Amino acid sequence: MGYDIQMLKISWNAVDEPVGGGPVSYKVFQDMDGKGPVAETQVATGIAATRLDHSIQKIYDYLNATYTVKACNTAGCGPASAPLGVDVNRFIGFFKASNAAASTRFGWAVALSENGNTFAVGSHFEKSNASGVNGDQTNQSLNNAGAVYVFTRTAGVWAQQAYVKASNPRSYAQFGSTLSLSADGNTLAVGSPFESSKATGIDGDQGDTSATGAGAVYVFTRSGSTWSQQAYVKASNTDAGDQFGGTVSLSAAGDLMAVSAGYEASKATGIGGDQADNSEPNTGAVYVFARTGVTWSQQAYVKAGTYTPSSSPFFGTSVAVSGDGGTLAVGSGGDSLSRGAVWVYLAAGNSWVQQAKVTARNGEGSDRFGESIALSADGNTLAAGAPSEFSKATGINGDELDNSASFAGAAYVFTRTGVTWSQQAYIKASNTDARDKFGTAVGLSSDGNTLLVGAPFEASASAGIGGTESDNSGGFVGAAYLFKRTGSEWHQQAYLKPLNISSSAPPTFGLGLAVSADGSTLAVGAYADNSNWIGINGDKATQTTVPTSGAAYIY
Repeated sequence: MGYDIQMLKISWNAVDEPVGGGPVSYKVFQDMDGKGPVAETQVATGIAATRLDHSIQKIYDYLNATYTVKACNTAGCGPASAPLGVDVNRFIGFFKASNAAASTRFGWAVALSENGNTFAVGSHFEKSNASGVNGDQTNQSLNNAGAVYVFTRTAGVWAQQAYVKASNPRSYAQFGSTLSLSADGNTLAVGSPFESSKATGIDGDQGDTSATGAGAVYVFTRSGSTWSQQAYVKASNTDAGDQFGGTVSLSAAGDLMAVSAGYEASKATGIGGDQADNSEPNTGAVYVFARTGVTWSQQAYVKAGTYTPSSSPFFGTSVAVSGDGGTLAVGSGGDSLSRGAVWVYLAAGNSWVQQAKVTARNGEGSDRFGESIALSADGNTLAAGAPSEFSKATGINGDELDNSASFAGAAYVFTRTGVTWSQQAYIKASNTDARDKFGTAVGLSSDGNTLLVGAPFEASASAGIGGTESDNSGGFVGAAYLFKRTGSEWHQQAYLKPLNISSSAPPTFGLGLAVSADGSTLAVGAYADNSNWIGINGDKATQTTVPTSGAAYIY
């Protein structure tokens, strides 16, 4: 057997055609539980060659899978070959930057298209002075300028399609800190929260550098295989230190975009308030933009419905737009003394109205509920992370009142019926431990039935899929946990780890993650990976020659 990313390459010895028996062809069978009770299924028939490239989706389901081959002709089929098991870890894709360099943090942010065939990876500390698309990657003169790498899969084969830079690269702008892709993968939004122009609105003066940390967002579009920048987007009330672009989210069509500025300082509340005010530091704001044709314009200026003065609620810690563009969710990790909250808004024509303020049932100060959020395509399922939650509980709907595991973290799922939101599940890791920060990142499939949760400081030294969870020797290796919903019930389906493990230089896996529409492809970043390879599926061996160059994985 041979392996590629989400691809099994099966080959076998030819069977001679019997005299008078007709030509030989082959059938391939798959048994998902090996010797278990589930019946085998036929995955290919009528094969004349002696090999099959078989696409594997949801590779975490194949831990016990076996394959057999039967030779057949007009007289029937012979006995099956001996069953062969698979090594699921060899289905995992390992991605590095094409110009991997120390301290560039490739994998800090990741995004997937709906079908999982377009994969964008942010490297917000990348150092090239190139601008635009596919410029010179070799220059390393702009510290923390940032870059984004776009990979595509065609006929099962992955390749880098584009190297994307800001049109106005500057040191410390951190372009690539946040990413979002449209469903078809043809629109890419990139946040650069430390960009320093004082410009406002769309396509303003990019050359200005008078507002340090004001932030910007860049929109790129793809025609065929060619990427180009479509818009340079700024807040309508740009100010130094606001960090516009701290988070960004696109609708499925790519025509609606929400951008946060978590440090924006207006004391306004609700929709369309006083943007000129600057009296309440760290209240935060979200800006909604709409595209008509190729032209972007600001649609709304959104603030929390209420806040406590001088409390630094950081409204906009996270943002999510539903696939249909009808629901906007905004995380406010600092709300109520960092208890945290998520504010939900509904589209109303070209404006927005507040629907709900969602909080955790067991919320306490410092939990930072809403630090990460995700919405289903219809907006009726909301996932929210609280990475500083303290319960030692494990699994689904455990003891919410326990407080014995500081910063263990939790995730919550809420559902909407009509206009009413309710908590459906309280979700913990299967190996909860203090300081793991489970819930730092969350991702949902389009139907809301698949949830991926990152715990970037989890410490098991196991590698790949389904390893030993009880180990705690790896340092800040990180992990991701996959959950599935059947009806209204949730269960954990997989425990994911990076392939490159080093306790002396742990990769911090799980800070950035993404889920394809049907949940069959998962992406997880490991921004502190130290391997010295470049490109796709290179040497994963632990190295320390390129510290914090970063990596990203496809499962």
